[in-house]
Amino acid sequence: MVIQEIPRSERLFIGGDFNRHIGVDSSEYDSAHGGFGFGERNNGGVSVLDFVVAYELSVVNFFFKKKEDHLVIFKSGSVKTRIDYFLTRADSWRFCKDCKVIPSECIGSQHRLLVLDVKLKCSKWKKMRVGDPTIKWWTLTSENAMLLSEKITEEGAWRRVEDAGTMWKVMADCFRRSAKEVLGTSRRGGNRMKGAWWWNEEVKEKARDEKEPYADFLNSGADGEREVSRVR
Repeated sequence: MVIQEIPRSERLFIGGDFNRHIGVDSSEYDSAHGGFGFGERNNGGVSVLDFVVAYELSVVNFFFKKKEDHLVIFKSGSVKTRIDYFLTRADSWRFCKDCKVIPSECIGSQHRLLVLDVKLKCSKWKKMRVGDPTIKWWTLTSENAMLLSEKITEEGAWRRVEDAGTMWKVMADCFRRSAKEVLGTSRRGGNRMKGAWWWNEEVKEKARDEKEPYADFLNSGADGEREVSRVR
């Protein structure tokens, strides 16, 4: 099973159309069923609950008390049912703030949209000190992009990693390391336009032409303020 390969340290959320009826009854499945269900359970619903319990999951939908319009997912004539579910690990349930159906939004002719609100804490970004080297991303021309792609593909460090979290870190480190070698680095606080492929003589001339009228405008504003002060 795919779930068995996902480390316990990672947050797990599964959502989709299971086409099974779990029903309102929570007996024998208290850890997975919060008691706020809808309709009758069928054999397919039993299979879903057995799967949820086996992998220590919870059906998030059933832990939020809602009125019928926010419970019914599939409606056709007089038939009303609830067959779409969100599953998560029992220890991640605290991150789920709300789960309900949006009656006015349909993702098909008869299916309504099921929404799960999740709040996760993200690590704070470290403030970068002035002077720390930064990659010259503005020098990424089509030629450099080709060289960068070849270098990243050649290294292929992430292919030797099994854990998804570690794979992400290894890939990010590979991208940064390759970009530094191909594009180079510069110190923060310097002229970031210097060395950019688009910062040519024509652009410089246009910039100079714009600076003079702008300076005249600022000076005229200052002169106007001095005139007003003298009048007062």
